[in-house]
Amino acid sequence: MIVTVSEGTVLDTETMELVENQTVVIEADRIVDVVDGRSSVEADVDIDASGQFIMPGFVDGHFHHWIVTMDFARLSTMTAEERGIMSASLAEGTVRRGFTTIRDAGGDNRGLMRAIANGACTGPRIVQAGRILSQTGGHGDFRTGDIPPAECGCQMFHDHAGFVVDGVDACRKAARHALRDGSQFIKIMTSGGVSSPSDPFDSVQFTAEEIRAITVETDHRHTYTTSHAYLPPSIQLAIENGVQCIEHGNGLDAPTAKRMVELGTIMVPTLIAYKALNEVGPKVGFPASMLAKNDGVFEMGQNAVEVARTAGVELGFGTDLLGEGHYLQNEEFAIRANLEPAVAVLRSMYQTNVKLCQMQGEIGVVTPGAYADLVVSRVNPLEDLAGLAEPDANLSSIIVAGEPLR
Repeated sequence: MIVTVSEGTVLDTETMELVENQTVVIEADRIVDVVDGRSSVEADVDIDASGQFIMPGFVDGHFHHWIVTMDFARLSTMTAEERGIMSASLAEGTVRRGFTTIRDAGGDNRGLMRAIANGACTGPRIVQAGRILSQTGGHGDFRTGDIPPAECGCQMFHDHAGFVVDGVDACRKAARHALRDGSQFIKIMTSGGVSSPSDPFDSVQFTAEEIRAITVETDHRHTYTTSHAYLPPSIQLAIENGVQCIEHGNGLDAPTAKRMVELGTIMVPTLIAYKALNEVGPKVGFPASMLAKNDGVFEMGQNAVEVARTAGVELGFGTDLLGEGHYLQNEEFAIRANLEPAVAVLRSMYQTNVKLCQMQGEIGVVTPGAYADLVVSRVNPLEDLAGLAEPDANLSSIIVAGEPLR
């Protein structure tokens, strides 16, 4: 099928400049041409973008398909069928908000990815960490109640979300297993967090030796390790042992930010997640003990963005929403618009996120050869970035892999 998106203003995401009166020509799932004025190609579908802005599909740098509800008690008893149906619903909702590529930061999504590829459901392009790696009692250990002690240090527990591992040998084995299973990068936990039952928020997790065992494996696979980390000791532990990206980073301080710049470490803020936990969590069964850990974390995150920007840390763009909170995904645009210039936020999404997905030239650009993932916006993203927080009102068309959704 040939689709044309005609006579709109294209956002050039390399220069962050607007190019007027452009027509994008799509064949199958790729952009084949971008021309001045109207194309002479006879299209099967022509989308009139006059007076509007043609942008690459949005890229969310931190997402979780496997956490389909904030009611963790319910999540723990779900069948694979229930979770699969709900994951598919999350995936479709994501693309209908304009997010055509997702960097999924934890959870085994191979079944969902196959379903999307086979046309069984509609969803985004997914670049996945696969199963996360956590220590016993860490942020990725979602077991509740008493558990039997491990028989040896090499023993690994695993579920749909991740591996629980202790010791260098177990960490190395889990990393290799995740990469074998198709993880495109590895996610570890070096600090406590909000949505986990058994770890204090300020705890430091894993040892230098354990982390180094994991990062050596990702280095050997020509990919990278990222870490969930909030406070400086956890961030420092990660980055000094080969971790190349920090998720969240809400407690970032100036000395740690300076060191991140020296090492070239990226940080992916996820500010809407904390507002969603407070606003939506109590209504849908998010555990009260976890809600208590969320106090003040949003404000910390806002400050961390300022600290990072002052130091020159490269920032990505993520949401980290859970289950029922995903309808707030586009609100991240409005939050970041209050903290940074629109160009900086768009660069985080279209350049840094694309780098983290290792898909340069294929997504995040409106150029021949790239995937035909596009949104047509009624608002100028350089002047009204917060307008992207209202996708139903302000996105007139969304195209995923060459297929118009609307």
